[in-house]
Amino acid sequence: MALLSPSGTAWLTAGVAFVLVVAGLSFALTPASGETLSPVDFEDTVSMGGTGVDARRAEAEGFALPRAQVFYSGYRYVVGYVGIETVASELGDASARRQFGDPLAVYVSDFSTVTPTLTDEGYVVPERGRAVGWTPAESAHFVVGSAARIPSGPIVVPFAERADAERFAAAHGGSIVGWEALKDSVGDPLDARLAEFEASIEERHAWADRTVGEAAARRDRPVSVVVGSGGAAASGTPADVETAPTVAAAVASAPPNTTVYVPAGSYDVDQVVLNRSVTLAGAGAGATAIGGGDGDGAAPSTTLRGDGNGTVVVVRADGAAVTDLRIAGVGDVGSRGRGRRNESADWDTTVQLAYGYGDAGIVLDGAAGASVANVAIDTPASGVIARESPRSVISNLTVRGADTASEGFMGVVLIGAPSVVEDSTFLGGRDGVYTHRADGSVIRDNYADPGRYGVHEMYTSASLVANNTVRDAQAGVIVMTRPTGNLVVGNDVRDSTYGVVPAGGASYYARNVVAGNEYGITVAGDRNAFVGNVVVDNRVGARAGEILPSNWVVRNDFVGNGRAVESSLGPLRTWSHRGVGNHWGALPIPDANDDGVYDRPYRPTGAVDSRLGEVPGATTLAQSPAVATLRRVQDAVSGLRQSGVVDAAARTQPFHPDLVAAARNASESATADRSSTPVPEPTHGSTGGEAA
Repeated sequence: MALLSPSGTAWLTAGVAFVLVVAGLSFALTPASGETLSPVDFEDTVSMGGTGVDARRAEAEGFALPRAQVFYSGYRYVVGYVGIETVASELGDASARRQFGDPLAVYVSDFSTVTPTLTDEGYVVPERGRAVGWTPAESAHFVVGSAARIPSGPIVVPFAERADAERFAAAHGGSIVGWEALKDSVGDPLDARLAEFEASIEERHAWADRTVGEAAARRDRPVSVVVGSGGAAASGTPADVETAPTVAAAVASAPPNTTVYVPAGSYDVDQVVLNRSVTLAGAGAGATAIGGGDGDGAAPSTTLRGDGNGTVVVVRADGAAVTDLRIAGVGDVGSRGRGRRNESADWDTTVQLAYGYGDAGIVLDGAAGASVANVAIDTPASGVIARESPRSVISNLTVRGADTASEGFMGVVLIGAPSVVEDSTFLGGRDGVYTHRADGSVIRDNYADPGRYGVHEMYTSASLVANNTVRDAQAGVIVMTRPTGNLVVGNDVRDSTYGVVPAGGASYYARNVVAGNEYGITVAGDRNAFVGNVVVDNRVGARAGEILPSNWVVRNDFVGNGRAVESSLGPLRTWSHRGVGNHWGALPIPDANDDGVYDRPYRPTGAVDSRLGEVPGATTLAQSPAVATLRRVQDAVSGLRQSGVVDAAARTQPFHPDLVAAARNASESATADRSSTPVPEPTHGSTGGEAA
């Protein structure tokens, strides 16, 4: 290994000295102690907190969002926060000072400048024509625990005058605390946040288990009508069970809380509409018959074949179900949004029209507790669309879409209500599962080999995306539009362009395996926790592109990636917390006390550390006195810290050795087995719907 020459060492030392001088000059521009810093327009801040729904509804409906803004000594931009509890939590985290420097001034919304009232939903509305002002946080009075809230949850309401805070608390409940007491109430934000996330995972799974169980119980109804006038219909049909010549006639005559049974065979249908709570059941979807197969040959199947125009089955009754059949002959229009929009349509309506009113195999339309189970759909558009159908369940669904993303549309679309999508397979088309304002939904244990995204969430908060497998996608799991409280855990994404792409805040990305992708995991959003992920053999392990780094990245294994981290411009991002960092593979850095943590911080984006083990001389350069001096000064002086990522407690051994070994060395047999499960060839053409 080559050593630094004397001239090289001198050059490096001179470079370090120059950087120190420049940094000293830059600190002359930092406001002196005691200088007044005035609030700026919130739109001019780099902001975090809140959700996209919060912002859009506040703008449209005229209620106020409590906000804060902070001037930091080591960050060139003013940082804005939506939610007073957000800034209190951030300032209570010691890692924030490492990244941004000391807070020089903190301002919060001043509701003493208006006379606030609450709407029926608890939203704070200022007097007409008056704007909420700003007041220093250290002298403000904060009402906590009142009835005030924004769409994403309860809020803290600040006032400059205590008398105003007292009047608000008397009218709307809550207690009054000062700034220091508010910050002290936060505690260690990461420990508390992780405990909340893990509890939320259990709660969401438990809700999904109950919802699935209730749906299964509703599907199990006595048969009242069998389709057909003889043959299969007559065979074994009890005397008290009616027969009907068509599927539509059978559905029309079936009493509520009974089953319409469609024997094996292919049935040409117009649109079938379930307006009563009945179960529409076939003999199977080509793999499993009701009550089990006959043991010889292929299992019987029931196919409902539309005429190629529009949706085949529409469910409009609470608790109705569609089970054990195939659907083909779906129309090829993915989105009718552009034709239905008008200038007065708001943002929510625009999105719903674009994604929720195209053709599909099955549409659940305002059908609470409806379910789709053991169904296969061949479609050039969408498979299942669930509009405003809370507690609906989609399980054991197979959707084969168009050959390309531009030709096809979504496997499942969830709009406006929480639903469960589980144990399903999505092949081709555009996205496996797409959500819009489907807060609280659970998407788990699915397999997707889509044309675009495996799971795509828009304006959806408090969801659980767990244990899904995605292959050969543009992105495995992608979250957009500033949601909060999402849980993306235990997913496995491989052979894709992007593994996991987050957005929004206060969300949990944990225990995911992303391997063999172009880009493994993106660290983005604000106040998100990236914990326990296994990121191996990607071209780029992680991307750090947020302008305002406020995320926690700990206990992850980044191993065997072509480039460990790709970082854009911005402040230093600290990927460790209270002595716990990440594993970056075997590094030529000493661990003198054998505590399992390297003796110095590791900078995976640094010019030297990023080349350790790759370029001759990099290890010697990393251990040189000049570079060691620069590191010490950077740790002490926030203004000198480079952009990029530093792990102050890099671990010598993997956190998840078995998962790392399996991700790197195991064959793709499990994926091959699942991908090779027989799925009948599509019966539709290749014409596609309108691109969204």
